[in-house]
Amino acid sequence: MTLSTASLRSRWILPLAVVLGGSWLAGEESAPPKPEAPLWTAPTEDRLPPEGEERDLILYGKSLISSTAAYLGPQGSVSTTTNGMNCQNCHLDAGGRPWGNNYFGVQSCYPKFRARSGTEETIVKRISDCFERSLNGTAPAPDSREMQALLAYMKWLGTGVAKDQRPPGTGLKTLPYLDRAADPDKGQAVFTAKCIACHGVEGQGLKLEGQTVYQYPPLWGDHSYNDAAGLFRLSSFASYVKANMPFGATIDTPMLTDEEAWDVAAFVNSRPRPHMDQSHDWVDISKKPIDQPFGPYSDHFDETQHKFGPFPPIQADHKATEAAKKAGQ
Repeated sequence: MTLSTASLRSRWILPLAVVLGGSWLAGEESAPPKPEAPLWTAPTEDRLPPEGEERDLILYGKSLISSTAAYLGPQGSVSTTTNGMNCQNCHLDAGGRPWGNNYFGVQSCYPKFRARSGTEETIVKRISDCFERSLNGTAPAPDSREMQALLAYMKWLGTGVAKDQRPPGTGLKTLPYLDRAADPDKGQAVFTAKCIACHGVEGQGLKLEGQTVYQYPPLWGDHSYNDAAGLFRLSSFASYVKANMPFGATIDTPMLTDEEAWDVAAFVNSRPRPHMDQSHDWVDISKKPIDQPFGPYSDHFDETQHKFGPFPPIQADHKATEAAKKAGQ
């Protein structure tokens, strides 16, 4: 494991004379807050097992993540069961980038209960969901070499992560909600200015010259993720692009404002894409995320507001309902 350095937050002035029993002069500077924990980073290849089957599986798993379409895409060498996107399109640097929708916490947190399915899920189930939703296809069989390679790689990425722990930098860094609805029209302007160079005017993506696989993925249309994918939720897409897009952006050097991230997410996710039957998702509809874009819901807000916002009123309503339930126990 290697660790990156996180900067200290700015110090703040404590205006109170007495805090928690301690005397402070008015206007005196408080002790600085503790620095944020360094972000977890992926293990380097010098930490791979020695030559042998385990090493081979890990490296094959990494290749499957970074070049999924070459193996499993419409003209794949192993099967032709996915839409042509790569897992790496949503899980950057083969699932190894901090705040890049990475896999650092997968091995440590599964199996676990997931409200979407209403069951305790294994890693195999979670991977299969990604194939069916984000890749709009069919997952490799659980006993296939491909699935075993994906499992081996994710286990290796989580080397050193304790059970049930999510190290700093895992997954996505959640973007705060706007106090208004995300605006697809404003998002189209952002997309035109900052996204078409890689993803095309019609969101069709860009294929490598002379090849059948994408260098930059399609963001809508028949070869993009379907409407059951995680990135079809606005909060996930907005958080993802804020920290990672356009190409070259990072969590410390973003190229989009928060509003631009929300608006471009609204534009992309308002465009046509494949549909997946989700009638078996969310058996307990009260567990649906605030921005789950399909009803039914346990509240009175309509589908449009659940998709585009504003989300704070929904959040406040859910908190009030939960508080009332607890008070009635």
